Amino acid sequence: MEPRQERSRATRRRLLDAAILCLAEVGWSGSTVALVAARAGVSRGAAQHHFRTREDLFVAALRHAGAARVGEMRRHAAGLPTGRERTEAVVAMLVDAYTGAEFAAGVQLWAAAANAPALRAQVLPLEEDVGRQAHRAAVELLGVDEGAPGVRESVQACLDLARGLGLAGLLTDDGPRRERVVRQWAVMLDAAVGAARSPVR
Repeated sequence: MEPRQERSRATRRRLLDAAILCLAEVGWSGSTVALVAARAGVSRGAAQHHFRTREDLFVAALRHAGAARVGEMRRHAAGLPTGRERTEAVVAMLVDAYTGAEFAAGVQLWAAAANAPALRAQVLPLEEDVGRQAHRAAVELLGVDEGAPGVRESVQACLDLARGLGLAGLLTDDGPRRERVVRQWAVMLDAAVGAARSPVR
């Protein structure tokens, strides 16, 4: 790759990372393109060269963060245990995916989109795409056959549970309760999808 292209990619990455942190820390109303550019260490003109509008910037940032998180989960697949222990490990991994700055930023964008039709039109396809990726990764990590009765719904319920626990954790330190819920949900999920697990798992 040419140095100019590499510099352009590096600038884009810095902008995306800075956008996530801005959204998580100061919310949608406080997250301007100028603030993101300053935090990324680039000019506002450089930011607008990469992203035509404020909405484009923040939607791209959430898309980037979502894909990175799913990729990270897949990279950890080889280290997962087998059998029922695998189910709990996967549930814990999915719950952890709905914590941190990326999730906090996502919540800020969702809340803003709820009352802004133009932003909502961009956020909905993003959420559908990220949701599909997360669902596919969960099925792969659990090692189950999604075609078996109830598996798809059980996996989706797990993702919905993880999002709910993430929301609860935004306001308080919900760690101890979250651990208990993860253990119990893993037992219930294993009972629901265990028969659909590949024998090699």
